Amino acid sequence: MATLSPAGDYRTSYRDDMTIFPTRNSRIALWLGIALVACAPLVLGRYELGLLINIGFMGIAALGLNILVGFTGQISIGHAAFFGFGAFMSAWLHEAWHIPVVLCIPLAGVATALVGLVFGAPAARLKGLYLAIATLAAQFILEDFFARAQWFTGGVAGRITEPFELFGWRADREDSYLYVVLAAVIIMFTFAANLMRTRDGRALVAVRDHYLSAEVMGINLAYYRMLSFGIASFYAGIAGALYAHYLLFVSVEAFNILFSIQFLGMVIIGGLGSIMGSLMGAAFMVLLPEVVQAAADAVAGGAIDRALRIGNSISFLREMAVGAAIVLFLIFEPDGLAHRWKQIRAYWKLYPYSH
Repeated sequence: MATLSPAGDYRTSYRDDMTIFPTRNSRIALWLGIALVACAPLVLGRYELGLLINIGFMGIAALGLNILVGFTGQISIGHAAFFGFGAFMSAWLHEAWHIPVVLCIPLAGVATALVGLVFGAPAARLKGLYLAIATLAAQFILEDFFARAQWFTGGVAGRITEPFELFGWRADREDSYLYVVLAAVIIMFTFAANLMRTRDGRALVAVRDHYLSAEVMGINLAYYRMLSFGIASFYAGIAGALYAHYLLFVSVEAFNILFSIQFLGMVIIGGLGSIMGSLMGAAFMVLLPEVVQAAADAVAGGAIDRALRIGNSISFLREMAVGAAIVLFLIFEPDGLAHRWKQIRAYWKLYPYSH
C-alpha cells in the first residue's frame, strides 16, 4: 500500500523506476512546499521563522544520523558531539584563518567527516551493544576536548561567531538566514536522495538488511560502515555550522548526551530509513516543546496548575514530553511519521474501495 502508483503508470526502464518523484503530484507538492517556506518571511514573525530555521538544520543533522542508523543499521549515541564539532570548526576557521563563512560551512562538514571516520574505524568492526558503547565514548571524548581546547572552542566562555555573508548580502536576521538554511536543506536532502539510488546507497541498505548476505555478494562491510559514519558526521558538521552562524555564539554545554538522544528521537519518530521522515521527526521534536508550553500557559492559574504546579516545572515537562513521545512512537507507531503519511496517502488513493 505504501508504493501504490496511479492506474496506467507503466514503467519500462530502471530510470523510471528509480526516479525521486514517483508521481507528478509529488513533484508539485515539493515545489509548492519550497515556495511556501520561501514566502514565510512575508507573513511570519521572527519567532516563527526561528522555529523554521531550527527545523532546517536539525533536519539536516537528523538525516545524517538516519543514513547511519536507518539505512545502514548502525547506531550512534554521539551525534551531538559531531554536531558541536562542526559548529566550533566553522567558527574557528573564520576567526583564525579569516575564511569567508560561506566556505567555512562546507569545510566544517569535511573536517567533521574526517573526525567521524577516525571514530568510525574501530566502530565499523563492532555491532550491537559494543557499537553503542564505542559511539558513547566518542561523545564523552569530544565533550572533554571541547572543554579543554580553549584555542578551538573558547573553553567554558564559548566562542562568538559571525553571520553568513555572500557578495555583500548579510544574513544576520531570521528573515534572511531562512533562505541560507532552506538552500542547505534542498542541497543536502537532494544529495541523500540521489545517494540512495547509487550503488553505494544500495550497498548501505544491504549491510542493514543482512550483513552476511551482503558480504557474500562482495560488499566490503568495514568500508561501508565507515562510509556511513563519515556521511553522518559530514551532515552533522554542516548542520552544526549552520547552527553556529545562526545563534552567533557557540557554547560547550550545548552538545551533551541529551542532545544526542534528541537526534535519535527525531530519527525514531520520523521513521528509520526515510529521507522525508528525518525532516518530519525534526519538525516534531522542535515543535513539541512549544506545544507543551502552550498547553501549560492554557491551564495556568487553574485547578490543574495548582495541583501539579506546572508553572514551576515547565522545563521538566518538556523533557518528559520528549521521552514520552519516543516511548509512545516505539509502541504504537514504530515505523514513524513517514510510514503513517504513506498509509494516509494510500487510503485516499483506494477510497472508497478496501483493496
